[in-house]
Amino acid sequence: MHPNRAFDWTDRAELLAFIADTSFCTIFVGGHVVHVPVTVHGSERLRFHIARGNRAAAAIDDAPALISCMGLDAYISPDWYGTRDQVPTWNYVAVEAEGRLRRLDDAGLADQIDALGAAHEARLAPKPPWTRARMAPGRYQAMAKAIVGYELVIEALRGTRKLGQHKKPGEREGAYAGLAAAGRADMAALMRAEPAT
Repeated sequence: MHPNRAFDWTDRAELLAFIADTSFCTIFVGGHVVHVPVTVHGSERLRFHIARGNRAAAAIDDAPALISCMGLDAYISPDWYGTRDQVPTWNYVAVEAEGRLRRLDDAGLADQIDALGAAHEARLAPKPPWTRARMAPGRYQAMAKAIVGYELVIEALRGTRKLGQHKKPGEREGAYAGLAAAGRADMAALMRAEPAT
């Protein structure tokens, strides 16, 4: 996470909501890097699954892990600030969770698959949502043999919202305008919504 305290993001509910919304995260564990969709379960647990054939699968049970979820990010040109002696930078939003992994049993894996489907199928409305109940009898159980589910019990949760909130109002306005002109209205809007420090 960024060392400047001006960018600290500490609201646990917001951090977990960000992970749930972002979903696709990077997991660093046992010398392996795994890219997976993550689901949030309560305020203390994150779950995911990987292919049984993934080389990380054999090495990560009961291992310490770091889950990193990235949100919007954008290059910020020093010219946009309208003041001298600035340098290029990158603004971004990110959350990290640390903890130990434990392997899920069959019921836990099914719960993770159901939670993943429910969260993302809801975004596709009015399409009727996919559920395991729509699968042919026995098909889910056969397919589930190819994956392994894990749960991370959160021991540390940190966030960074590096959105130029430490800059002067005119500098911030210049960055918003520069981003919008560069086709990044999404980041400009996010930065504009962030209170100055």
